[in-house]
Amino acid sequence: MALINKIREKSGWAVGAIAIGLGIFVVGGDLLGPNSRILGNNANNVGEIAGEEISYQQFEQEFNQIRANYENQTGRAATESEMAMIREQAWNQLIFKIALQKEYDRLGIAVTDEELADMVQGNNIHPSVRQAFTNPQTGEFDQNQVVQYLQNLDQMGARPMWVNFEQSIKTDRIQSKFTNMLSKSVYITGAEAKMYYDAQNATANVKVLYVPYFSVADSAVKVTDSQLKDYLERHKDLYKVEEGRSLEFVSIPVTASVEDVNYFNEELATLREQFATTTNDSAFVNSNSDVPYNGTYLTPGELPEAMLSSMPLEEGKVYGPFTTRDNMHGLFKVIDIREGNTSSVRASHILIKPENETPEAKAAALTKARDVLTQIKGGADFGQMAAQHGTDGTASVGGDLGWFAEGRMVPAFEKAVFGASSTGLLPDPVETEYGYHIIKITAPKTNKTYKLAAVQRSAEASESTRDAAYTLADELSGTSKSTKEFRENVAKNESLVKEEAANIGKNNILVGNLSNARELVRWAYAKDRSVGDVSPVFEINDQYVVATLTGKREKGYAKVEDVRDELTAAVRNELKAQQIIEKLKGVNGSLDEVAAKFGPDAMIRTADNITLAAGSIPGVGVEPVAIGKAFGLKPGAHTAPFEGQSGVLMVELTSLNKAPEATDYSGIRTQLNSVRSSRVENNAYEALKEKADIKDNRVRFF
Repeated sequence: MALINKIREKSGWAVGAIAIGLGIFVVGGDLLGPNSRILGNNANNVGEIAGEEISYQQFEQEFNQIRANYENQTGRAATESEMAMIREQAWNQLIFKIALQKEYDRLGIAVTDEELADMVQGNNIHPSVRQAFTNPQTGEFDQNQVVQYLQNLDQMGARPMWVNFEQSIKTDRIQSKFTNMLSKSVYITGAEAKMYYDAQNATANVKVLYVPYFSVADSAVKVTDSQLKDYLERHKDLYKVEEGRSLEFVSIPVTASVEDVNYFNEELATLREQFATTTNDSAFVNSNSDVPYNGTYLTPGELPEAMLSSMPLEEGKVYGPFTTRDNMHGLFKVIDIREGNTSSVRASHILIKPENETPEAKAAALTKARDVLTQIKGGADFGQMAAQHGTDGTASVGGDLGWFAEGRMVPAFEKAVFGASSTGLLPDPVETEYGYHIIKITAPKTNKTYKLAAVQRSAEASESTRDAAYTLADELSGTSKSTKEFRENVAKNESLVKEEAANIGKNNILVGNLSNARELVRWAYAKDRSVGDVSPVFEINDQYVVATLTGKREKGYAKVEDVRDELTAAVRNELKAQQIIEKLKGVNGSLDEVAAKFGPDAMIRTADNITLAAGSIPGVGVEPVAIGKAFGLKPGAHTAPFEGQSGVLMVELTSLNKAPEATDYSGIRTQLNSVRSSRVENNAYEALKEKADIKDNRVRFF
């Protein structure tokens, strides 16, 4: 039985490995969803891959298999968000099987029966088989165990699972053959290796005249629509977009009202009386709490913060109700107190850090620490002094470190704190690797631990509160027949806050800050949906949501209105560059002379030992073109003014330092081969993806 479980695990591993391989085939968190178009009138088709229609039943079969593997491995049912992930993986698996398989068939890549037998029980065992049939006592692969297992497949009822496992390792081997074929097509010449070496190791010292675009006021440049269109046409490959929908929406949270909280507190008060008298604390907790009984002994530092002010705690007493860090309301009963193995203490400190590691800096820090300590001894408030002089995160809370157990602090600090015999200020600063600490013991050392029974509940909205929230959402939806009316109705109600989410992909589950908003996405992508439509009320994560569709974007190239702000900034910089270049062209001389004649907006920057591979110039920014131009100059020469990424530049090569001579480029060739092989694989998969003409219509079903 254990072996069957291992085969099941390995089968799931192989499917997972295939999904990982798809990482370079399908790029991006949203994968292929936004790349699709609505299919024809066949209502049963989930999509189309390489000309092959994918039926709903075919997709569900793939989905159910991956889901079963996932749930077997995790030992629990998949959550809604995990189901979305599994659907994505099922779609990718179909892409892998269909689009890539067609290419495998074309190339004649296959695994024969003889090769499969060799992978299972021959001389070239597949890693998954080897791992599944490794003897845990010896750590050795046991081929006889494989043979015995195969002979008893039918008796164990394991043949279907084995067939699935075999198919997984076949697919993995085929994929390996394909990627190996691609990587073997890569060859790095000696000249390429030398060129790469020179780019990494040759250095240049440069002088740069830099006139940033921000030196010209935006108001001095007028950008027209025709210029935006022209820029977009010249750079359209930078503005490829996927299908998207834009929404404005309002979320109305369903949270407990003041009346609900008051009623809830009344319930807690009643429970408190019952809790104090019950003789079976664990049963009482499990019957009345949202969090089951634990019974672990806690140190003071692990107790709810609100209980610490009641120290020392009394056995049998009920404390609370308190609001805990996770916004639960709790009653806490101390059911046992006993001595623990470690001590805990509560302290505050003021850390004075030296400015550096020099003896002078440390002496100055110690002097300051002694001065602050003297002021506190003279009556100054410790918390105020911590806020004024503390140099770590505790300064904002008066230096309070809270309760902590032995072993939590650095040795010198711990020795001083746990060595204190009473509460109060320690007489001298304590030195640690962090600096000098002024320490105040605020609660005495104790090794007591506390066993609590805790009734913890969340204050929930009543039906009337929920109904009121729904009524508000329903009214907004019902009275808004267009985006214009939606905006007007939201503006009338100060309690409503409008949010926006632009260009949502069709397979998204997130909409702005809304998680599990899949139904809202499906509504936005409905075939008959029009810009201006207002949604019905959706219930998403304890809130009611109403949305309006404000925009549709189809796959292809962005339109001017979609990227107007981005285009405007780019065109504005082009126009500024033209103005600056024209002014610089009329000035002659060295870069220093040109800068002086141009005016204060022209800055001179120098950079030493930059490499061709660096891409950026200190004090200027990312300017690969400028660096390339510098390496093409003779020492002492400079370029004409040209347009850079953040301003107009003129570059002068001060000196060029050639790369040290090298005789062996084999390591560089290996490095480049690895990088280029990965790139070739990615490019090949991208080409296959494009060729497959994938149509994704899952949004109609899920």
